[in-house]
Amino acid sequence: MAAPTSSTAEARGGRKRFTVGPDSRPALRPYVRIAHDPVRRRTVLLAPERVLSPDAIAIDVLGRCDGTITVGEIAVQLAAEYAAPADRILPDIVRLLQDLADKGIVSGDAASGLRRASRSTGAASAEERALPPGVPAPIGLLAELTHRCPLQCPYCSNPVELERPTGELDPATWARVFEKARALGVLQLHLSGGEPTARPDLEAILEAAVGAGLYTNLITSGVLMDRARLERLAAIGLDHVQLSIQDSDVANADRIGHYAGGHAKKQRLAADVVDLGLALTINAPVHRQNIDNVGGMIDLAMAYGAGRIEIANVQYYGWAVRNRAALMPSREAVRRSLAVVQTARRDLQGVLTIDYVAPDYYADRPKPCVGGWGRTMLVVTPTGKVLPCHAAASIPQLTFENVRDRPLADIWVDGAAFRAFRGTGWMKEPCRSCDRREIDWGGCRCQAMALAGAADATDPACRLSPDHAALVDLASTESAEPPPAFIYRRYQARPNQRA
Repeated sequence: MAAPTSSTAEARGGRKRFTVGPDSRPALRPYVRIAHDPVRRRTVLLAPERVLSPDAIAIDVLGRCDGTITVGEIAVQLAAEYAAPADRILPDIVRLLQDLADKGIVSGDAASGLRRASRSTGAASAEERALPPGVPAPIGLLAELTHRCPLQCPYCSNPVELERPTGELDPATWARVFEKARALGVLQLHLSGGEPTARPDLEAILEAAVGAGLYTNLITSGVLMDRARLERLAAIGLDHVQLSIQDSDVANADRIGHYAGGHAKKQRLAADVVDLGLALTINAPVHRQNIDNVGGMIDLAMAYGAGRIEIANVQYYGWAVRNRAALMPSREAVRRSLAVVQTARRDLQGVLTIDYVAPDYYADRPKPCVGGWGRTMLVVTPTGKVLPCHAAASIPQLTFENVRDRPLADIWVDGAAFRAFRGTGWMKEPCRSCDRREIDWGGCRCQAMALAGAADATDPACRLSPDHAALVDLASTESAEPPPAFIYRRYQARPNQRA
């Protein structure tokens, strides 16, 4: 089997797919890290919203990808070491690297390896916690640094009652949280809010995260940060910026966020992120008032130089519940947007990763809540409460412990809120006997609470739920009516304050 030659494939928007061949000189992208995962005793690749676990030979190949050596030369080196013919090894190496190139892990840019080598990866904590059977180690930590935010998005999923700045964790406390999280098994850290750049001490918080050995993702609206501050964060070791947009249409984007000039500020920040060699993801929440511009948002991500776009249909938690009728798209609009995404994925393979989060209200099967309740993710709120998911506070019977009062590992393993819906023992029928019970883990508990009135009910997104038909009727009815005015998310607003 002959290996393909090195070339580039033209994609929509002028950017090109890197096609791997024997003459290619691949390098890890500057924001990708090879790291040791001591809790799971494996070597991993850390990238934006990704944790990959290649085998030993793949790690060996990637360790040689510094932008100076060709794929053919790598094959010759491995052939000598493994006593195998180079012409038999070469096609396997090409397939491996092409797959990783299409996932945004490697590129043909020789400078990538040089930039990556100059950046600190931090040291992992040596303190590890042995977990009992049935309690997996978490992969991600969502650190809500503040609930303050300059935007007033009507789809905000933060709770109706926001936590005030006077009780926010200080950098020293966050540093302890990061060390404990890393020892527990966390690899990916998401610095979020609110708007995390509203914290004047963000640099100190980021420095602690990098020192703990975490892969750092900054989730931002982009309207409060200038290039000078971004340069400081990049110098500390920030890996990835996830920038939210409200639409590709400038006027509508500023209307949805209720922030004049916000779209232009986002555009400037995106250019700075790419120029500094950081990973850029565009986060595009979609709803009835922008869903027909999904194609334009994909084009915008291409123009910004993003490597990834997440097109997420709005989830109705927290403040967003108040605006559900103004945000609910029709089933036909969802179908149109999905067709646009599918076409773009084909046209932009290897150039732009497009993640699509489907709406629950038109689903037949539920999605696993953050990979399963208490299985892969934990959230720490601005004041230190530890939650299994960002909307868990909407379940009134749960009590959430605080990192100020109890070690993070103890909360993860033994906390009542985490044990409440971890695994399958809590499930009722039809979930208990469903063959998907360890795939979707029962779906969303917060949605069950909001729509079925009980957190242990079958997620109404599932067609087997007795509440499923009512969910579909609600979505169809609300999407068919003219949208009411937005109730904007003002930080000081009363719940019934309208624009």
